[in-house]
Amino acid sequence: MKRRIALLLASAMLLTSAVAGLTACGDEEGGSNGKKGHVYYLNFKPEVDKQWQELAAKYTEETGVQVDVVTAADNQYEQKLLTEIGKEDAPTLFQIKGASGLATWDEYCYDLTDSDIVKELSTDTFALKNGEGKVKGVAYLTECFGIIVRKDLLEKAGHTVDEIKSFETLKAVADDIVARKDELGFTAFTTPALGEGWRISNHLSNIPLYYEFKADKLSSANPPASIKGTYLDQYRQMIDLYLTDATVEPSVATGDKVEVAREDFISGKAVFYQNGDWEYGGLKEGGLTDEQLAMIPMYIGVEGEENQGIAAGTEAYWAVNGDAKDEDIQATLDFMKWLVTSETGTKAMAIDMGFACPFKSAAAPVNYLDKFNNDSMAAGKEVVTWEFTAQPSEAYQTELQTALSGYAVKMDDASWEAVRAAFVDNWATEYAKAHEE
Repeated sequence: MKRRIALLLASAMLLTSAVAGLTACGDEEGGSNGKKGHVYYLNFKPEVDKQWQELAAKYTEETGVQVDVVTAADNQYEQKLLTEIGKEDAPTLFQIKGASGLATWDEYCYDLTDSDIVKELSTDTFALKNGEGKVKGVAYLTECFGIIVRKDLLEKAGHTVDEIKSFETLKAVADDIVARKDELGFTAFTTPALGEGWRISNHLSNIPLYYEFKADKLSSANPPASIKGTYLDQYRQMIDLYLTDATVEPSVATGDKVEVAREDFISGKAVFYQNGDWEYGGLKEGGLTDEQLAMIPMYIGVEGEENQGIAAGTEAYWAVNGDAKDEDIQATLDFMKWLVTSETGTKAMAIDMGFACPFKSAAAPVNYLDKFNNDSMAAGKEVVTWEFTAQPSEAYQTELQTALSGYAVKMDDASWEAVRAAFVDNWATEYAKAHEE
């Protein structure tokens, strides 16, 4: 596997050689900090870059250990990691996406089995193990996603959240709102924002994957080499609803980014916005109050979905670079422990970043959207686990996004066949690439 990554690294370094000296972790901007070691965190989440920079600075001030944080752009993390991992001062701390990510990066990941960070986990469910039983990753947050609702607009349209218990009832409400959008001054859904497709190609695709994995007794913990696409018809009808009942024409959605969808929601142009609890801070900053918000499951029309809850899980696993210098590995392990045990670290992650962290000393996050996941579980609803983390590669996700954008332009069976091929056929192709020796 390292041989294959080495080839990818060579290609990535050729493409980026012109800017190779611009990373914040080179010798000119800190470098290794002698015996104290040096931490370089390659952050996956652009929305909390500011908070990570501030937290890193506090740790450096407190301990004298240099911590540099570099944040990858949206949908560019894997490429950024490929570029950085081959450098002399490579990331010492990075993220892998569950079992599929571990299949690619296992040989680079330090064995965390006996580390303090693993001992701090509230449950070993969040310790990511390889085939040999070694802990190679640690989940640092759990999240949930569904359809965020503007309750005030929904009620203005004469409906309530309690009406929506399935795809059929969701579609009925949405279609009624669309039929009266000129009168109401808003429509049902925000733009699907396919120009930044992770919400649809990752998160919405989780629902058909979840039901297929459930039926076939599969799990993202042990990703299958191929899938059948059993619930693709249901996936399609939800995508059709997103496209036809949105703030923009379907073809326009292909270029929109998630910021446009967020603005649709905040400004009151749409009632429904598919996203996760990580959006809470941005919605609050946009002026929305808790009283205006709710979250419901992402229904697609599967039998028995009335008992479906909100999708909850994680694809965010910390991994330590086992090829780093010993002193840098130790500095990174110390930094991780500080993050999840110190008052400064736990409050920053829970309150400033809004993370629900699976550690014994974690502070409670201030995130109203988490209430709906908690209420759903308390009511005995079926927790929808995150099976999209089994998607075999970032290239798989990109191809699915491209196919979905093509479908938005021409919503016919021929265009959907491209989506089916990207969803089903390309799974086997990308899985084989990820697991080749």
